Amino acid sequence: MSDSSPFKMRLVHLDLKGAPPKVSYLSEIFPLFHALGANALLIEYEDMFPYEGPLRLLRAKHAYSPSEIQEILHLARLNELEVVPLVQTFGHMEFVLKHGAFAHLREVASFPNTLNPHEAESLALVGAMLGQVLELHRDARWLHIGCDEVYYLGEGEASQRWLQQEQGSKAQLCLSHVKAVVSHLLARHPATRPLLWDDMLRDIPEDGLAALLMEKYRRCGFPGLWAASAFKGATGANQALTPVDHHLRNHEQWLQAARAAPPGALRGIVLTGWQRYDHFAVLCELLPVGIPSLAVCLQSLLHGGFSPEAKERVQRVLGLPSLEGLSAMSEGGGTFPGSDILALVTQVSLHLRSTVDSLLDGNRYVTGWFGPYHRQHKLIHPVMVQHIQPEALSLLARWDAVARELEAGLQRVFYPDAVDEWLEENVRPGLRRLQQLLGDLGEAAAAAGILPAGPEPALGP
Repeated sequence: MSDSSPFKMRLVHLDLKGAPPKVSYLSEIFPLFHALGANALLIEYEDMFPYEGPLRLLRAKHAYSPSEIQEILHLARLNELEVVPLVQTFGHMEFVLKHGAFAHLREVASFPNTLNPHEAESLALVGAMLGQVLELHRDARWLHIGCDEVYYLGEGEASQRWLQQEQGSKAQLCLSHVKAVVSHLLARHPATRPLLWDDMLRDIPEDGLAALLMEKYRRCGFPGLWAASAFKGATGANQALTPVDHHLRNHEQWLQAARAAPPGALRGIVLTGWQRYDHFAVLCELLPVGIPSLAVCLQSLLHGGFSPEAKERVQRVLGLPSLEGLSAMSEGGGTFPGSDILALVTQVSLHLRSTVDSLLDGNRYVTGWFGPYHRQHKLIHPVMVQHIQPEALSLLARWDAVARELEAGLQRVFYPDAVDEWLEENVRPGLRRLQQLLGDLGEAAAAAGILPAGPEPALGP
């Protein structure tokens, strides 16, 4: 496999705060990641980590067990994927601060997003989280401490007092906490080097950044820069299908930036794949749906662009018959693990709502003879039952079959709560609209003496 990439480390980001895959699915896709050119993983565990002791309440219902964590690390080693764990330590702390036991450590009492950096207990909490994660990742060379999107920083009472007394800035406040976390980490794990997102640092004046960050963190093990792109989860909070062209352009721009930088300035690149925008947001593109985009982006990084060689490799590894236009990949196909989910999600996303809308809002018999008033008062012309009911029954049966097939595919890859959430957000509302139409139609027909009102059509998954 060609490797002309300026990024020697290429990390696939697994965001586990939404639709975390079962370990059995990870065993299927880790070889795929390796074949496509990845050589590391950035695993953002959040509430999927098996925290113990006072932190046990952070666990999600289906959190991985310690033995499953070890199995994930074993699978990663088998596929030459270095694991970099990610533990949020400042912003995006909702999965911790939503719990009453830790609510007093919020920067702003009303919002669980951000940790109060002035409480000694805050650093103790973060230190305990880091310690437990590293206990199960003893060989980790790197550990990501998050620190992105530290919303409401400086708005808490303690921060307001600090800003006034110290004549300081929010930038200094941010860096002060980051330094405390890094110092805590290195004092206990000197062989592990920290990484963090840079968005909170972008507005810091250059002189302040140089004085407060570059020199201090150079001594703490930050001699170079890393890039962060995205292969999914960055174009809409409830996005269902991944816009491959958009993400390819993003990686082509990163390649241009890398070529313009001094040699070796960029150590690696993280291809982020967000599963939720935050802990309370809805799900965006599921991992199997984003795999074609990941394949295109990784191969472009390896070949210096989406060359014919990169294109051929993507087709072969994913089992796609052709790549005549990147948008074609959204139509499904392929033999990669989860390709069946991509095909079914595509059907639902492109056609479910439109076909239901077409019947309810575009069918002249429904809009002309069985509108909201008629449905409410159970009024129907007898002949209209014959015009409406067969199409509605056929449409419901079609989408119910698709929903059941999709549910089975999702259950193979994801835990029950994620399956239920995705279906509730994306499939069941359309099925309910059809079911309600048929129920209203049956009641109106029965009221008119046309046929008895039977049970409502069964709803799918």
